[in-house]
Amino acid sequence: MIDTLLLNGRVIDGTGSPAVVADVGIAEGRIVAVGDLAEAEAPNRIDVTGLTVTPGFIDIHTHSDAVLLADGKADSQVMQGVTTELAGQCGYSFAPVGDARRMERWMVGRLPGVEVTWQSFGGYLDALESKALGLNVMGLVGHGAIRGAVLGDEVRPPTEDDLDRMADLVAESLDEGAWGLSTGLEYWPGLGATASELTRLCRVVAERDGFHASHVRNRDIHYDLGFTEVLSVGRVAGVRTQISHIQPKYGRPDHAMTHALEMIDQARAVGLDVAFDVIPHEWSHTGVAAILPAWAREGGVERLLERLRDPEARRRMKANPAPMWRLVLDGRWDLIHFLRANDPEILGRTVADVAAERGTAPYDTVLDLLLEAGENALHMLWTSKSFFEEDLRLCLVRPDCGVMSDTLALSRRGPTGSLIGSLAGYGWAARFLEHYVRNLELMSLEEAIRRVTSFPAERIGIADRGVLRPGAAADIAVFDYDKVTYSGTLEDPRQHPRGFVHVLVNGRFAMQDGQRTDQDAGEVLRSPAS
Repeated sequence: MIDTLLLNGRVIDGTGSPAVVADVGIAEGRIVAVGDLAEAEAPNRIDVTGLTVTPGFIDIHTHSDAVLLADGKADSQVMQGVTTELAGQCGYSFAPVGDARRMERWMVGRLPGVEVTWQSFGGYLDALESKALGLNVMGLVGHGAIRGAVLGDEVRPPTEDDLDRMADLVAESLDEGAWGLSTGLEYWPGLGATASELTRLCRVVAERDGFHASHVRNRDIHYDLGFTEVLSVGRVAGVRTQISHIQPKYGRPDHAMTHALEMIDQARAVGLDVAFDVIPHEWSHTGVAAILPAWAREGGVERLLERLRDPEARRRMKANPAPMWRLVLDGRWDLIHFLRANDPEILGRTVADVAAERGTAPYDTVLDLLLEAGENALHMLWTSKSFFEEDLRLCLVRPDCGVMSDTLALSRRGPTGSLIGSLAGYGWAARFLEHYVRNLELMSLEEAIRRVTSFPAERIGIADRGVLRPGAAADIAVFDYDKVTYSGTLEDPRQHPRGFVHVLVNGRFAMQDGQRTDQDAGEVLRSPAS
């Protein structure tokens, strides 16, 4: 018997096929029929005439590993049609664990009260599974976590024994449910990795049919070196490769995006399975501490704070010739805005403005704020308009380009309410549909839906989500396409978009008639290798 019928909707199945007017029947968390079901019996009949019905969106790149343990409702994602996300990106995952206290200080988005009680990746997934989740969650194992579990905060190359242990941890993590490996080669400790180290680990991933998602080493003046490294690792290791948020940054030459796409085409021509994704806006966000040289982070947060108190060490930090953002080298503090800090009064303001108020030089202001943050220094976040609209458009017209958030799954009404993951965290999918699809018409709506449903599902390797067809999980988004509107601003990014009407997760209404329900039907999805 059918539990729920969605009647008379404009159905887009996620494959890129043309929309059709049809009904969707749901039973026991699965889609059981798509077509003319007007005569079918169902206790819950919902008329969606004039609305678009699609698979729930799959966010292929998030950093929600820690926040979901504090609050799993994930309203910021659910209320824009997202029903599944892949966390553990840019080398950051909440497992495996060497030193629990170190992991708690290091992990992106961790809130007080979230304590590490596990060591293995499987143990982390067990902890996540014990929470009520508003959406489905998958995870990659992060290279940074792997390295940290073996080397701690030492700044040195791994020995052969270290590499053996790292490879074993990758294998164990994939066998326990991770869908692949992520790397963050602009971040500590990923910036210390060599191509041979990455290849060694990616071979383990390839053996288990996982994939490698990489935040590459450089996307400004040496953009080609960063992309070449990851493409080379993929080719040699034979691993499915996903280049995360491919957009080159401030400081890149004008030809960088075109050249990077040509490099991908050449790699694909010699057999590499490679694709990429973008954040659908020009704002780039990262941790404030990412501008520091690697030696400043050696030994953990305590040693970093000691160095921040040392005038000579601070002088050396400011002399770093290769901070993550070239905006810093160029002194463009007027273009950098704080997103997360101990002092809520500085949020949304530029570094230049805060420095002027304090009467200190901008770089010193930043180092002072890191010092004042204490153990939370690694959790400070800022943003800048470092990406380029013309680069985004070049990417989005290609069928091998996915769209994602690079953010945290949050809820305004719970313990994560004060957090900001990114400027578009509450509306990235809406901005993609409104700006790039409806307004600029870079692709059809059917193709746009494919980019956030079956495309990420295929890249990850999950077979029963991202499509509307009998047998698939009943993860469904229903929206008024003409009314979908991104609502966030720099001053107030925590605004849900307009236009989304219903969202179902595993057949249950997480959002109904434009309102978040109390249903949290999400599941932890473990890889087939587990």
